[in-house]
Amino acid sequence: MTRIPAFAELMALRGGTAPDADEVSILGRDPFHPTPFRVGETTAAVLAAVGVAANDIWAARTGRRQSVTIDVRHAAATVRTVDYTQAPNADGTFTHVPIPQTMAHMLTVTQPWPTRDGRWFLPHLNLPHLSRRVLEVLQCDSTPDAVRAAVARWDADALEDAIAAARACGGTIRTRDEWLAHPQGQYLASRPVVEVDRIGVAPAPVWTSTRTRDATQPLAGIRVLDLTRILAGPIAGRTLAELGADVLMVTAPHLPQTPEHVRDTSHGKRSCFLDLRRDDDAQRMRALIAEADVLVDGYRPGALASLGFDDATLRALQPSLVHVSVSCFGSGGPWAERAGWEQVAQAVTGVCEAQGNAIGAGQPKLVFAPVCDYTTGYLAAYGTLLALARRAREGGGYRVHTALAGAAMLIQRQGMTEGFAHATGRLDDEALRAWHVEETGPNGTLRTLGPALGLSETPPRWSRPTPTLGGDDAAWLPR
Repeated sequence: MTRIPAFAELMALRGGTAPDADEVSILGRDPFHPTPFRVGETTAAVLAAVGVAANDIWAARTGRRQSVTIDVRHAAATVRTVDYTQAPNADGTFTHVPIPQTMAHMLTVTQPWPTRDGRWFLPHLNLPHLSRRVLEVLQCDSTPDAVRAAVARWDADALEDAIAAARACGGTIRTRDEWLAHPQGQYLASRPVVEVDRIGVAPAPVWTSTRTRDATQPLAGIRVLDLTRILAGPIAGRTLAELGADVLMVTAPHLPQTPEHVRDTSHGKRSCFLDLRRDDDAQRMRALIAEADVLVDGYRPGALASLGFDDATLRALQPSLVHVSVSCFGSGGPWAERAGWEQVAQAVTGVCEAQGNAIGAGQPKLVFAPVCDYTTGYLAAYGTLLALARRAREGGGYRVHTALAGAAMLIQRQGMTEGFAHATGRLDDEALRAWHVEETGPNGTLRTLGPALGLSETPPRWSRPTPTLGGDDAAWLPR
C-alpha cells in the first residue's frame, strides 16, 4: 500500500525516477491508535520515504537497490516507544518501565484549559526553567486546578503572546481552518514539509561519490553531530545511526534532560559533553564541525548562533556541511523565532480540536502520542538523506528544515479513518516478540521496540546501546 498521499508527496520532493513499484511495501492500515488521524499510515509513509532515500545512497555506493518494507502497526507503535520499554524483575520476567513522576505530572497540567473569551489554551509545562516562565505569566502553582483557574483569567490570544514574550511555550487551540488562515499556517502551507536547499559551493566528498561494492550500510562513514534533546531531533539522529552513521550526541551537564527520552532515542549513538559557553569546548566543537558531514540542530531558533555558531561560521568551518534544523513553527513566518513542543503543535494546527470532536469529549483533546515529534524526526532524517545524495552528485553544502507544526499539517492532509474507537494502540505479544530488541547498557538490560524500517540487504540496527551521557570522547571514529 504505497498509495498513501504522504508517500507521493515525499517522493515528489525527492524528484528523479520513481522507485520501481515492487521496491516498497507498506503493510496494514489504520486505525492503530484511538484517533481518527492516520498516524500509522503517515508514519509508515515517511519511513518508507527514508528507505527509498537510503536506497538511493546505497545504489550510488554499491550499484544495488534493496526492498523496503514497513508494517503500519510497527510504525504507529514507534510513536509511543515508552509503552514498550521493559526491564527484568527479580525473577527475570520483563515488565513495562513506568514513566517518571515528573513526566506524569507534566501531562496533567499540559492540557487545553478554557479561557475568559470562551476559547481554549494549552500551556506547556515541561522542563523546570520553561515551566517556571509559564507559571510566572500565569501567577499560579503547577497543579491542574491552579492552572485551570489562572488560564480562565486570560483571553486566549493575549495569553499566547504573553507566554511567547516570556520565551516560554503555549498555544491557542485553533481549528484547522483557523490555522490555515493564520500567517504562520499560511507560511507553512506555502513550503514543502521538508525543505532542502543548497547553500554555497563545495566539492562532493570523494569517498561518498565513489562506488564501493563492499559498503556495509548506506551511511557507513557519515559523521553526524547531534545537538538535540527531547524528542524530534534525537529521533532524526537515531534514524541516521540505524543506517550506519557515526552519530555523536553533544550536550552539557547543565542542560536539562528527560531520562526516559534519552534512554529511548539514543540507541546507536555516542555521547560527549561540551559546554559551548567555554572557549576550550567551543574550540573542540569547531574541530568536530570541520570534519562532520551533518549537524542536527534542535536549539531554539537563533540560540546556536548566539553561541558563536551562526550559518557563516558553520560554512567557513565545513563548506559541505548538511545543517539540519528542527523547530516547532518552521524556517520563516512571524512565528519563526518561537519555540514549541509536540502539544503546542497539536494545539495550534487543529489536531487537538479535531481529536476532541471525534471522540465526543466536548472539549479539545490531545492525541495521546507524540505524533508530531516522531514524524518530524523521521522527516528530518529523510531530508538529510536527500541532501547527502545531492551533495554526492553535485557538491555544495545544504540546509534542511522540518517543523512540528508542518508535520501536524502533513498528518491532517491524509484525511480521517473510521473505527478508531475500538483501537487499542497496543502491539500484541506476537508482534512484541518479533520487534523487541534487547540490549544492556547504562540503564541495565532493557527490551525496547526496534527499528520499524525494513531494508532487505542492510536491515537498520543499533550498533551500540544507549550511551552514558558524556561518556565518550569528543572525537570522531575512524571512517
